[in-house]
Amino acid sequence: MNATINLEKKHFPVLLNELISIISPLYGGTFIDCTFGQGGYSEKILESKNNNIIALDRDKDVLNKTLKLQNKYKERFKFYNLKFSQLDQIKLKNHKLKGIIFDLGYSLNQIKNSQKGLSFSDKGKLNMRMGLNDFSANEIISSMGENNLAKVFKVFGDEKYSKKIAREIIKKRKEKIIKTEDLVQIIDNVKKYQKTKIHNSTKVFQALRILVNKEISELINGLINSFNLIPTGGIIVVVSFHSIEDKIVKFFFKHYSEQKNSSRYLPETEVSERCFKLINKKPILPSLSEIRQNPPSRSAKLRYGIKINDKCDFSEFREKFNNLINVEDLR
Repeated sequence: MNATINLEKKHFPVLLNELISIISPLYGGTFIDCTFGQGGYSEKILESKNNNIIALDRDKDVLNKTLKLQNKYKERFKFYNLKFSQLDQIKLKNHKLKGIIFDLGYSLNQIKNSQKGLSFSDKGKLNMRMGLNDFSANEIISSMGENNLAKVFKVFGDEKYSKKIAREIIKKRKEKIIKTEDLVQIIDNVKKYQKTKIHNSTKVFQALRILVNKEISELINGLINSFNLIPTGGIIVVVSFHSIEDKIVKFFFKHYSEQKNSSRYLPETEVSERCFKLINKKPILPSLSEIRQNPPSRSAKLRYGIKINDKCDFSEFREKFNNLINVEDLR
């Protein structure tokens, strides 16, 4: 799930220069690229001969690209076909881990691959699986109840017409198997008199993609595992692309970088220790020149934190977004 893309040209790793300046790879060390995609970040970091990359991606379609890097950089590059919630399975023997990178976008290759069915311009069976999945979008649309469908569209897509769209899906699936083009038509019929700046299907497709790939629990578990894996002084960097992701990432860094009373009943002097140091409290955004070159990058936000404590209790983090995880578990 890597880097924002320009559908008319080529793949661009978004905020690349900003990310490189933050992680300072010229000083050497090992970096984990949790969302390898087309390898834009990994390739740039590997340009310095003192660096190693451990890359993850749940999508097996990236293997051709990983083989090229493996052949070029030999023992300096290693790839795991894992979800980033499985970071704890990585072996770091003899590695000086300096940074962990998450880019939560999708690559041009993934969008253009009609078999993945990420685009509402595709035809055929609904899918949206990015790899290592338990179910597809087809199974959701074919079997999920009306109320749950509406909840998924509303919570994960902020879709105003979630109930009407869910009702029409239930009606249509009694007649036929709903394919990508059918779902687009259903949504268009419901929203035919609505004028919006985005495609009518954008929000529903986003909601289905989040559900199918368990993107909420993946992100939460991935962030917690990254903290547990990286040593004190290491840096965690996250590039997000929609408001739900950014809300989770913002809370992760901001909440655990502030000194606060561990209980409202304790004196002001007794405070819980911070887990992160934040250099930038606000997100780093793409420059105007990058947005001109790669328009989809306009929604990107980069946040990062430096680990300053060996232990951290993330129970509040999980509890904060438990309502989203419950929606993921509706199926």
